[in-house]
Amino acid sequence: MAGAGTQPVLIAGGGIGGLAVALGLAQKGIRSILLEKAPALGEIGAGIQLGPNAFHAFDYLGVGEAARNMAVYVDHLRLMDAMTAKEICHVDLGDTFRTRFGNPYAVVHRGDLHGVFLKACRDSDLIDLRVNCEVVGYDQDASSVTAKLASGDRVTGSLLIGADGLWSNVRKQVAGDGKPRVSGHTTYRSVIPTEQMPEDLRWNAATLWAGPKCHLVHYPLSGWKVFNLVVTCHNDAPEPVAGKPVPEQEVMRGFAHINERALEIIRHGTNWKLWVLCDRDPTERWIDGRVVLLGDAAHPMLQYFAQGACQAMEDAVCLSHMLGNHPGDRAGALEKYRALRFPRTARVQMLSRAIGEHIYHPDGEHARLRNAIMSAKSQEEWHGDLAWLYGGTGLKA
Repeated sequence: MAGAGTQPVLIAGGGIGGLAVALGLAQKGIRSILLEKAPALGEIGAGIQLGPNAFHAFDYLGVGEAARNMAVYVDHLRLMDAMTAKEICHVDLGDTFRTRFGNPYAVVHRGDLHGVFLKACRDSDLIDLRVNCEVVGYDQDASSVTAKLASGDRVTGSLLIGADGLWSNVRKQVAGDGKPRVSGHTTYRSVIPTEQMPEDLRWNAATLWAGPKCHLVHYPLSGWKVFNLVVTCHNDAPEPVAGKPVPEQEVMRGFAHINERALEIIRHGTNWKLWVLCDRDPTERWIDGRVVLLGDAAHPMLQYFAQGACQAMEDAVCLSHMLGNHPGDRAGALEKYRALRFPRTARVQMLSRAIGEHIYHPDGEHARLRNAIMSAKSQEEWHGDLAWLYGGTGLKA
């Protein structure tokens, strides 16, 4: 990469995507400076799901063993009918699944996963981690790009990677497409000590209860010490909200119509916080000269495919691979990255919306049709349906 020997790559954002691309670049011998706006590097939130494609990325980025050691490996993806409390279908994640995709399916605490990446970055001489450094914009010329910080300071490098999330300041300048789209769906998150989870529902599964305009997700975390609980209702929330504490009564309001067995799970939740879900329409405007987007800054998606972090890690693999393998052609490397990643991430963005409408939230005949179609599939058919997603490595579409 032209100038890589003297100028580092700048990375805006110290979340999972930003740390992952810093590690990927280090694997290729490329120095980076990561600029995080918060006063400390950390990650809020609770559990995330990791498909086999996430483990492909871990291995490429050199953190495979550490990531595997702190994950909880679930046996099934289970879909329940929240109105009848009966199983609609499940996907077996055992030996056949692992053999087909070359890796397992797991769940993990977001903070634990962030910690794995953070330790690996701190252990690298090629990565400079800086906090209290909010990137608010950039200037560039033929030979470099300069990140402008909220403090008034400026940092210059060979490239700028915008990994600064849904509300990305870098994206504002690259794509200029305004605010994210508010979905009208509100998610409430809690963590339940395992002993408070109803005993007959302590399944080693990523379980989803689908009901009219609402759904619940739960799975074990942190060595089975707790269950992650995420409940979502389509309540036409008009404005973005992130991490706001809410009383239990407010949470229960969107779920009064579902089966008592599912309702009992929600009653065990405490310290609820709400998020109003947002995404964007896909756009190919990821590149502006020496500036490129990654993760939620490039393709924010609803959580319904459980792929946000996985796709950011795939981006990190692909971008670092292209920059490392095309050292004399920066523009060509960025274009190869976009050409490979855009169709795949756009597919996940749009299917995440469709899943919410047709699987997670339907009612009446729509729900009965869902149940009939999904319950009729064999395990082999399920694995085939998921092959395009879980077979991804970041280096193929």
